[in-house]
Amino acid sequence: MQNVTLNNGVEMPILGFGVYQIPPEQTEQAVSDALAAGYRLLDTAAAYQNEEAVGRAIKNSGVPREELFVTTKLWIQDAPAQENTRRAFETSLNKLGLDYLDLYLMHQPYGDVYGQWRAMEDLHRAGRAKAIGVANFYPDRLVDLIANNDVTPAVNQIETHPFFQRTADQELMREHGIQIQSWGGFAEGKNSLFTHPLLSEIAEKHAKSVAQVVLRWLTQRGVVAIPKSVRAERMAENIDIFDFELTDDQMAAIATLDTGTSLFFDHHDPEIVTWLSKRRLDS
Repeated sequence: MQNVTLNNGVEMPILGFGVYQIPPEQTEQAVSDALAAGYRLLDTAAAYQNEEAVGRAIKNSGVPREELFVTTKLWIQDAPAQENTRRAFETSLNKLGLDYLDLYLMHQPYGDVYGQWRAMEDLHRAGRAKAIGVANFYPDRLVDLIANNDVTPAVNQIETHPFFQRTADQELMREHGIQIQSWGGFAEGKNSLFTHPLLSEIAEKHAKSVAQVVLRWLTQRGVVAIPKSVRAERMAENIDIFDFELTDDQMAAIATLDTGTSLFFDHHDPEIVTWLSKRRLDS
């Protein structure tokens, strides 16, 4: 597995396994299968409500803790955000059955962002979270967070796929030493991604699947990817992407698919902000 080095020296696998929208009753088996297939980066979140199942799979896997890179995410916290963040962190850690996290992400750029981040900085300094970062931060919010705090996020996990490629965002992150990570790498199959003529043609030339081409395209750009599946054979296929390379022409062709627009929701839309901010999690 190839790794990327975060801005604090922590090594992170460039390809991992995500559990978004996997029901809790299916998550333990899915994570067990993913670990058996060779994945060592696991990505969950408090909002996914399957941290306990992820933790059981880790405990029963026999994989040494030091070989794993475990990420979970903090949901929106209101004042007193620093106190609430510490409590949310301990809740997630207990559900996962772990002593520390490899990466703790602020899930949304809302609520008391500064209070949340400063509590995360404290957790990082104490060694409870080896690295801290954010998710769904657009460039303006990201630069603002950097300018007004001590620790620069190690990672920004954002929607990134062939139809929303985020190249300018990635360049800004590179300038600030922030690792881009993709969510929704397959665009959840929208725009007929898995049968797209261009992607299918490239896949045929490499004797690979469209999914493998997309994951190779992401990782070849230096984007950390976390594909999700509940099928063991698909997990094995998704991790088998390091024995081929896309040509410059193929990378350029895929670049033409970029629409520059989210296929899911706009974090600048007041209705989306209101909807997300009203969601509350049971601890």
